[in-house]
Amino acid sequence: MAISLVASDAASPRVLDLGAGTGLLAAMVRSKLPQARLSLIDMSESMLEVARQRFAGDPDVEYTVADYSAHTFEPGSYDIIVSSLSIHHLTHPAKQALFKKLYDALTPGGVFVNADQVAGATEAADAYYRQRWLAEIAASGLSQAAIDASVERRAVDINAKLGDQMDWLSQAGFQNVDCMYKYLDFAVFYGLKPATP
Repeated sequence: MAISLVASDAASPRVLDLGAGTGLLAAMVRSKLPQARLSLIDMSESMLEVARQRFAGDPDVEYTVADYSAHTFEPGSYDIIVSSLSIHHLTHPAKQALFKKLYDALTPGGVFVNADQVAGATEAADAYYRQRWLAEIAASGLSQAAIDASVERRAVDINAKLGDQMDWLSQAGFQNVDCMYKYLDFAVFYGLKPATP
């Protein structure tokens, strides 16, 4: 069975980027799908302002300043939904509710791809992931102030186990749910909305 990011035959796929920030992920999507129509949603007006500059003059990009977990999406509005390093900020029940909402927002044959932090399967795994992360940022050349700010930001993360999130995607109706990549506590996972019920 072949798995494709573009599950539908849409000539101009509609792509939603959740927690789009400065538009970095959306720009990567644009490089792979130059004909895509992009919708970027983020709570931060200042972050989206950077995205507006990134896509200046591009008529196929729209911006929404909102909390996507509370936002109402039109059913069947998107062919592809992506997110990176955002959904882990939600509580676990909010993640589950969001996955159902995203399923409804996709067209039949649409896909959801999430690149995000995940919890380890055990406390020992989590401890190892943190140890490795701290060692890597210490060796990165970042200033101590930047390292301290990163540690402080991660203190409020609400990572969920990868297996749990894949179960939640399946419970929301997604099929072919799988993890496409994992390195320590970073994973890319995927779900397909069936083309037919």
